[in-house]
Amino acid sequence: MHLLHFTTAEAAQRATTWRRLVSAGAAEVTPATVRQWASRGHLKPCGLDERGHPLYALADLARAEKATRSRALRLVGIPTR
Repeated sequence: MHLLHFTTAEAAQRATTWRRLVSAGAAEVTPATVRQWASRGHLKPCGLDERGHPLYALADLARAEKATRSRALRLVGIPTR
């Protein structure tokens, strides 16, 4: 794992951890979800890894997870405030 930059798979793991801390039983954030966040403008790559794959900054990942959390939790039946 990079210091504060994460591949799509690493970003998905980090976001899943955050989401589950907030709501037990929350759905997993998959790499496909992270790619959707990027395509919808919630998350912008901060660079590329050695294979040309996008890297995401920790702060940007946290903002994207927070921005999408309520809807994601509602979709899996977890009420939000």
